[in-house]
Amino acid sequence: MPDDLRPHTIAEMPAQRAADPASPAQARGRFFNTGNAFNMQLPVVPDHLFTDEPARALDPATPTGLITCDISGMLDCAFPATSPLVLAHYARIRAGETLATDFVASGVIAYVITGSGQTLCAGETVAWGPGDLFILPGGEPGTHTAGDADAVLWIVTNEPQLAFEKLRAPAPGEAPTDVVHYRGAEIDRQIDLLYDVGRNEQIAGSALIFSAERQEATRNILPTLTAAMNSLPGGVVQRPHRHNSVAVSLVIKGERCFSVIDGKRKDWAPWATTITPPVSVHSHHNGGNERALFLIIQDGGIYYHARAMGFEFVEQPV
Repeated sequence: MPDDLRPHTIAEMPAQRAADPASPAQARGRFFNTGNAFNMQLPVVPDHLFTDEPARALDPATPTGLITCDISGMLDCAFPATSPLVLAHYARIRAGETLATDFVASGVIAYVITGSGQTLCAGETVAWGPGDLFILPGGEPGTHTAGDADAVLWIVTNEPQLAFEKLRAPAPGEAPTDVVHYRGAEIDRQIDLLYDVGRNEQIAGSALIFSAERQEATRNILPTLTAAMNSLPGGVVQRPHRHNSVAVSLVIKGERCFSVIDGKRKDWAPWATTITPPVSVHSHHNGGNERALFLIIQDGGIYYHARAMGFEFVEQPV
């Protein structure tokens, strides 16, 4: 190799191949090194706020269908993604109409923003209303029908996780969850119970964690996803902290609320989907008088399983 083309360091070396492959299997091999493949720098998960998507979902002129929170271009992913392992959608269903879904995912998490109706999946029927949360098994088609008024759901899956490994959805009956339904009134009751009992400052907020019979041992909603309804009383700040999981959140209620992500303020917007990047130092602030609510979906289950959540409080300089 001419000296002017010779790499100055192993980091500049292109992919290497076998010098004399004797079979197609040997010819497919590639070799990298610690300079050009170790600790690869991929596009970061951005501190992002989706506001156009909920505005479209709540617009009476928008037809029945899914509106996806997709930043795959920012992430350099070959498949739709809100974060590398999570995908969020808004589902708009006009009054009396039906939306059919069949996600390539382990499971489906749905929150009812507005309207009432019913979902049929895996031989069961969920009659839902505003503030309800329900879980559907992956590998099972679902039909969502609105009642007498338009309905909007927030639907989150781990579709990017399966797409990354080119996996199929579970076969019918083999998903890691059954149909699970949490009524809005029961969610409110459980949150009030947390405040009645109280906590110390070593506990990270007063979030209600959703789980189910088949995931009770892991305290997750799905093997790799966690779901929590976080609440923040008026005038309260949740302590700065960080963790290795990403957080994809739906702003449900709160006036004059904002987050601070790595020192940058991000104001909340009604029904917006917001991304809190992994390992970022973040805090949540309620400048209003009423209790704020935001539903958080994290890929925390995979980090718990790997023993690598890395949660810690971080004291920011004043």
